[in-house]
Amino acid sequence: MTTIEIIGVVGLAAVFVLSALRGLNMGVLALVAAFLVGGVLVGNRPKEVLGAFPGDLFVVLLAVTFLFGMARTNGTVDWLVRSTVRLSGNRIALVPWMLFLLTTVLCAAGAASPAAVAIVAPIGITFAVRHGITPIYAGLMAVNGAAAGSFSPTGILGGIVHGTLAANGLAVDPAALFAGTFGINVVAAVVTWAIFGRRRTVPAPDHDAAPEHPVADQEPASGATPPAGGAPAGGSGPTATLAAPAPAATRLGAEQLVTLVGLLALVVATIGFGLDTGFTALTIAAALALLFRDTAKDATGQIAWPVILLVCGIVTYIGVLEDVGVVDSLGTMIVGIGTPLVAALVICYIGGVVSAFASTTGILGALVPLSVPFLGSGALPVAGVVIALAAASTIVDASPFSTNGALVIANAPEALRQQTYRAMLLWGIGACILAPLVAWFAFVVI
Repeated sequence: MTTIEIIGVVGLAAVFVLSALRGLNMGVLALVAAFLVGGVLVGNRPKEVLGAFPGDLFVVLLAVTFLFGMARTNGTVDWLVRSTVRLSGNRIALVPWMLFLLTTVLCAAGAASPAAVAIVAPIGITFAVRHGITPIYAGLMAVNGAAAGSFSPTGILGGIVHGTLAANGLAVDPAALFAGTFGINVVAAVVTWAIFGRRRTVPAPDHDAAPEHPVADQEPASGATPPAGGAPAGGSGPTATLAAPAPAATRLGAEQLVTLVGLLALVVATIGFGLDTGFTALTIAAALALLFRDTAKDATGQIAWPVILLVCGIVTYIGVLEDVGVVDSLGTMIVGIGTPLVAALVICYIGGVVSAFASTTGILGALVPLSVPFLGSGALPVAGVVIALAAASTIVDASPFSTNGALVIANAPEALRQQTYRAMLLWGIGACILAPLVAWFAFVVI
């Protein structure tokens, strides 16, 4: 690696350390680091440095938190949560698994992973808060489900992998790729349940979700009762505002009905017609804001600006590192490894770690061709390496710095947002360490 590349990697470590020590938003430090590395050391103009700024991610986070902020404020999300519980036969424990299956089906049918998570996660997180479940559990189940369905023959990531392999004269059985990635994400969902599924907080009123405008025929929400003693289990964080659940609407008023139509339009437009999730959600949110100004005023405060700054700053700096050649240097190192089995493990780790900060689609499109030299040699099973790389690169999508992980944090109640961020960060670190190793062992070694 060149001197600039090494300085860039050291700068990334410094951003994490300084943020942890001084408590400053990591996005601010990352943008400064992007300027110092890309602007001062490399000599790029500010416009070129900001070329790595994830405008699409910015719009997605802004639009989704604004749109669902209005849906929470006027009681629409509360109605959706209650309807979901009814569909589960009032078995609260089944609802997170319904979230997992729903995002799996959406992504398997061709929806982009962030689009599916943007639709499902806010509803699931509101359900979790209502019933005293930690929000990270519902969020992770939605993210795991999206990863489980993305490599189906009709899934977006599945199409990218098959297309890239075909361009290099290789092929993988579509059923094997889908089954392998689905299976490992089911295991990840079980681990999620084991770690977070039985943790309880006192059900919160979730002021973000409480209806601002009364809805006809309200009755107390059904669900789990608060644990004895009223103390949250399994985690620290703000709990002073936690109290009894807010009432849930059983019938929709005019505003809630219009909002529900808007949410359905988001599903149809993004999944049925492939429109951009961020701009579609922003268009719907703007239309609702014009119709219901009081609700829009309250919802504006629910836009997760600190999360947006954090994620966009980090992703910008990672883009600068890619521009200076860090990822290319790692690829060159892989080619130089003489042992195919070790090379496969290294490429799985690169896929997992880089994907935690950058586009999964982009990293798969870059790493699959880098794997061609030892895949074509016959020393390793092509299907095994490809499945391991695909799994390692998507399980980490729950990282706070990926689109899916950021959506979970941004939609968590403000009182629990910092706690959710810390838990997602630890989960992301654990996934980066363990997921590539487990995937490599399961699909390449065995």
